[in-house]
Formats: sequence, C-alpha cells, structure tokens
Amino acid sequence: MKKIETTSRCRFCNSKLKHSVINLGMSPLCQKHVKPENANDMEKFYPLHAYICEHCWLMQLEEFATPDEIFADEYAYFSSYSESWLNHAKKYTDLMIDRFSLNSNSLVTEIASNDGYLLQWFVQKEIPVLGIEPAENVAAVAKEKGIRTEIKFFGKSTAIEMTNKYGKADLLLGNNVLAHVPDINDFVAGMKEMLNTEGVITMEFPHLQRLIEGNQFDTIYHEHFSYLSFSAVNRIFAHHGITLFDVEELPTHGGSLRIYGKHAEDDKKEIAKSVSALLKREIALGFETLEYYSAFEEKVKETKRKILDFLIDAKRNGKTVAGYGAPGKGNTLLNYCGIRTDFIDFTVDMSPHKQGNFLPGTHIPILHPEAIKEYKPDYLFILPWNLKKEIMNQHSYVRDWGGKFVIPIPELTILN
Repeated sequence: MKKIETTSRCRFCNSKLKHSVINLGMSPLCQKHVKPENANDMEKFYPLHAYICEHCWLMQLEEFATPDEIFADEYAYFSSYSESWLNHAKKYTDLMIDRFSLNSNSLVTEIASNDGYLLQWFVQKEIPVLGIEPAENVAAVAKEKGIRTEIKFFGKSTAIEMTNKYGKADLLLGNNVLAHVPDINDFVAGMKEMLNTEGVITMEFPHLQRLIEGNQFDTIYHEHFSYLSFSAVNRIFAHHGITLFDVEELPTHGGSLRIYGKHAEDDKKEIAKSVSALLKREIALGFETLEYYSAFEEKVKETKRKILDFLIDAKRNGKTVAGYGAPGKGNTLLNYCGIRTDFIDFTVDMSPHKQGNFLPGTHIPILHPEAIKEYKPDYLFILPWNLKKEIMNQHSYVRDWGGKFVIPIPELTILN
C-alpha cells in the first residue's frame, strides 16, 4: 500500500493522512452537467484520490471543492426520478411510524431532503415535517409539493436555528448525506443538538465493505467526502454523545447501512445484537488494518482494462453503444477510463434537468430515453448499475432488435 506525504489531515480525528487507497486521477464535479452554450468553456478538474486514516480508519477524500460549489443553485440530482427509490422511501416511512409510534404531535426532520421524495409520505400520514436542503432549485420542487423546507447547509448553527424555530426532532433522518459533508464533526454535533430527548436518528449511507469487496470504485466522487464503515461511524457518533443502538444492511446503492442513533443519556432503548455483530465482523475482515485496502487499486485498474477491451472490440466490429443514465458514479467511471463519444455515442436520462446537456469532462450528450428506440444501439451501457433490474425491465424492448445490456460493476457483464 502506498505511503504518501500530504499536508491534509483526517476530517474526524485530525491525524495526518499518509496512506493512499486509490488514485483515480483528475475529474470534474459529477453533477456539473455542461450546458450547450458552455460546451467550449474550460471545466475545473480536481484530484480524485482516496486515503485511509490509520488512527480512526475513516476513508476519505481531501477537500478541493467546497459544498457551495457542489450544491449550487443548479444542482442536478433529483431523487424522485427513480421509482425504486420512491418505493424505498415509502416503506421506510411506514416502518418508522410503526416502530416509533409517530403521530400528528411528532416532528420528522430530514437533512438533505432533496425534492421531498421521502417527506411527502409522512405528509400524507398527517405527520409534521421539516426538510433542510442546501440546493435551492431542488428545495423549490419540495416546496411546490407543500413540504416545509428550509434552504440551508446543516451543521450545529443551523440545528440551533431550526430548533428555535420549529422545535426538536422526534425522528431526525438523512439518506446518503453523511458521506457528503466535509466537516463531519460539525454535522454530527448538529444532530445531537437537534434531537429530542427520546428521539431517534436514522442515517443511510453506502457501506465501505460493499465498495471495497464489490469493486464499486465509481461511487468515489467529489460529492462523497467520506467512505464509511460501521466501525468508523460508531466512533464518530460516540464522540458526539450519540449511541448507535441498531443497524440494518440494505441493498440500496450497491449495499448500504441504516443506522439508528439515540442520545447516550437515553437508557430506554436497548442496543440490538446487530450492532456488536457488525462491529465484530468488520474487525474480523481487517477493516482496521492497512492490508484490507492494499489490493483495491490494482483490482480497479484491471476493471478499467476490461471495460476498454470490450468497448474497443465493440467499435472495431461496427457495433453501436449508448449509455443509460447520468449518475454521479457514471462520471467517475467514464472520466477515469477515458471514455468519450469515441466509445459511447450518447446517454439517456429520465430527468429533464439533465436532458439536452453534456456529461462533465467527457461531453457525452444526455438525451431523452426515447432516443434508445430511435437509434437502436447494439449495447446499452448501464451507468447506474445499482438500478439495473429496474432499467432492464423498463427497457426490455432493447432485445427486440438483438440489443444487449452491459453492466460495468463489479466486473463487466453482458446480459441478453
């Protein structure tokens, strides 16, 4: 494993970062889609290099782009365009209401509430909600749905402000946000501040074990400052007076964790066996050793070679390849592999906020999904591979002309 001299320090424990896990080169911000009128302008590229802290075992990127740059007014990610993600949110709502007896006297607060994809289900049950969302254009969509939303970055000062205005949260949740914050200490301190005395925190985030063992290198991008094991998260939350009392493993985003937190002073909630079981499993796997991370980079390089071998062979044989989706992970994969319109003619996406623009860095055009039927590509290269079943079901007509689906992760697979 490479030992590298950097001036950067761990965002949790402030130790010097010395150990490189993977260097994916230079890459643009993954949600900064290029508008046609800006196609000839210079784009900013930043190092995409992940390190592991040998003291607290938090895997992380150095901070080059600020949250203000990443989650600006034109942030392009809207959660409501994935049917399976909406279903996931609805099931979560029913589970929380049942397990924690939430009612019209409760307050459910979501950090990074996006376009209201989740809180809308609580609103339907007449449970008061508050969304905290930094991207103004995304928050506007939530407000149009009647979801009370504040346009703020979350941290301790925001938590104090929101608590004074709306009260403390009985359920405080955040899906796929914990990895997105550069100041993780301020963020978790804010949750401690905002949580009601007997309230519950739930957070969902991709599990580091799935990233390493599932070869999910494309989930590394600038919007994800941290790559989280349960052990590291447990350590961070405990430091801020929050006890994790339960954990679930979920299939979302290639394999995620849902953690349940309470005030350390709250002795009414028993700690589930799942907590000690997962902590023991991670230790047994070697999560807190450098050896666990040492083979990852070479594995990723070989994946890149196999993807390029396939694309080169397909093009030499006169085949057409189209992409499906414009997710953040897709941009890491395409930029790292050097894939542009010489290999993939175009990609498509359900979100009208992305259609008509170009992917950052590679400048592959983003079209409406109807373009698949028009151009009839030989291969449909699925970039959001975590949604492959949903996408293949929706576009099964590709098989009518002999088209095939390509899944790049964990290793390149061609499906009829």
